[in-house]
Amino acid sequence: MRPFERAQTFLRDVSETNTEAELAEALAIVSRELGFTYFALSHHVDIRQAAQPAIRLHNYPGDWVEYYDANSLGVSDPVHRASHVTSVGFAWSEIPSMIAMTPKDHEILLRGGARGIGDGFTIPANVPGESNGSCSFANPAGTPMREEDLPLAQLVGAFAFEAARKLWRVRAPLIQPPPRLTDRQRECVLWVARGKSDWEISRILGVEHETVVRHLKQARERYGVGKRTMLAVQALFDGSISFTDILKR
Repeated sequence: MRPFERAQTFLRDVSETNTEAELAEALAIVSRELGFTYFALSHHVDIRQAAQPAIRLHNYPGDWVEYYDANSLGVSDPVHRASHVTSVGFAWSEIPSMIAMTPKDHEILLRGGARGIGDGFTIPANVPGESNGSCSFANPAGTPMREEDLPLAQLVGAFAFEAARKLWRVRAPLIQPPPRLTDRQRECVLWVARGKSDWEISRILGVEHETVVRHLKQARERYGVGKRTMLAVQALFDGSISFTDILKR
């Protein structure tokens, strides 16, 4: 199965999930397909003291989770902190070049390795107005990642976190109606998903550059996201655009 077909299959599966168990099963399956053993999808909070509903879904070893919670690492985890300074996925081996590592950070990574958690890949999922979050995939210590599957892991992680947000919003007291894009906003978002800049989109659509900037700003506001990448993911997730649309020329 080609990468886009695999991503589209996963998108369909997670769009149809109605429970945390179903989402966890879908994540476990796609993790194995990507060559990973573990997954962890969470808001970066102390899960035991979070004032609002907080996402956490994982299949990490139980003793590592006990240590993690006992030391309130949801906030200070170096993997989480590194995800706050980038908008794309990164390997954990890159973390020392992304943030200033403390002795405690090194200890956390070493303890994770001692409990069987080796290198991993984390996809940031930071939504304005919410706690920062991420989706991570990892392997047992000593098991390498498959580099060729990391771009697909980026897509899967973003879709998975959005699916979790949909499930967790069910618990929230206020449920907002899904955003709707205008036809012109949708066109702009589609060209964003195809990798075009605002200026290039203005030339393609035959409109002013400022008009494209305004349409995309309004689209991001409707979805409550701050980045072009997440705007495209949100539009893919709710069906405003599709992989077929992106690949058509």
